[in-house]
Amino acid sequence: MYHFTTKTGFSVSKKILFIILSGCFFAISCVPKTTPMKIVSEDALVQDFYAFNSNNQLWFSSKKSIIKANEWLDAIDSSNKYGFISDKIKTEQIRVALSEKNKTDIVIKEAADQQLTGLVLNFIKSIQEGIVKFDYDEVSAPRDSVYVSQLLDSDNSESVSDMIARLECKDPDYVVYKQFLNDSITPNDTLKYKTILLAMNYRKYLSLNGQSEYIVANIPATEVEYYLKGKSALLMRSVAGKKKNPTPTIASYITDIVTFPFWNVPFSIASKEMLPKVQKDESYLERNNLEVVDAKGNVVDDYDLNWGKYTEKTFPYFFRESTGPNNSLGILKFNLKNPFSIFLHDTNSKKGFAKDSRFLSHGCIRLEKPVELADLLTEGKIDTTLLKTGVKDTESKIIKLEKKVPVFITYLPVKIEAGKVVFLKDVYGLIK
Repeated sequence: MYHFTTKTGFSVSKKILFIILSGCFFAISCVPKTTPMKIVSEDALVQDFYAFNSNNQLWFSSKKSIIKANEWLDAIDSSNKYGFISDKIKTEQIRVALSEKNKTDIVIKEAADQQLTGLVLNFIKSIQEGIVKFDYDEVSAPRDSVYVSQLLDSDNSESVSDMIARLECKDPDYVVYKQFLNDSITPNDTLKYKTILLAMNYRKYLSLNGQSEYIVANIPATEVEYYLKGKSALLMRSVAGKKKNPTPTIASYITDIVTFPFWNVPFSIASKEMLPKVQKDESYLERNNLEVVDAKGNVVDDYDLNWGKYTEKTFPYFFRESTGPNNSLGILKFNLKNPFSIFLHDTNSKKGFAKDSRFLSHGCIRLEKPVELADLLTEGKIDTTLLKTGVKDTESKIIKLEKKVPVFITYLPVKIEAGKVVFLKDVYGLIK
């Protein structure tokens, strides 16, 4: 190649290169810089999303993003088929802002961008995570970061409908309930509609939090079901709390099993129900295998007590029932962490399981097949022969489980039998 040199010593080719580079730098400097948005949304999901997105607009940035935004708005407007309701006024306002992108004020545009992001993120969350409020829940964990990542990492070539189909809950019972909602519920079926929505939310919740092994005790069905690897491995009847002593909804864990448990009678039962019976007939204690204990668990000689001087408010002791098959808790107790002193247990009153209406307890869940459940939870390591041959005052023992097992005490007056939706009596009157 020939180089022509000027008097200054620069070759022509170097001059040309200098001119080209200077032009590139000038062109780059003329490109308008993207100014990060001011985040005005109070939704934590939205705030987290834009923090990862450098506070840049998502939906107004290009023609492709506007097309995608309208796809999401179409899906959100049809939220009713997924069991939740969209804000049509809000979605229409966003549509107008998108269609008039070049005329829309920047402040309105940024607010609309954040509104749509919030709607999309909450839609993604709602099709996966059930909105269920337990009276006590120590199982569920925050998953908002997952939904933020799902939107951030979404493939632009994937349609919104395909993304929804990929992310939506796949639980078989959820699918049946959803189909029933869309095919069989009329606008006048208000209570049935609310019940099916609750069922769909429970199934979404369980599909995320159930793990490979878990137990569901459905109060209205008075049934307990043990699941292993996603499939039912044991189904039994149960007894739940009376209407005046309702069983609370709980999401917790079984950590250990007590064989031949004592029954430490709740103070409310001891002072309100048992104390008057003892005052009428002191042999009531012996006939019912009860002993008196102080606050530290020390046994008190009931013959030395002046029963007549105690009232419901002044009674200073507790009652404890001796171990054995005649104990009210039977031969097995499944400890469950919660603030209500609720647990699952065997019972010495088996006749309750033969009744159609099994709301008979003070709140705890009585099990029809406790030995079978214990055998499954311990993987066959429990001595079932000893359990079945135990006598009064058999030594009580605690068996720690190798891993804690989730237990969900739910209130769901509907179930699926042979693929069909069956509504149950709303015993506690909670569906309103």
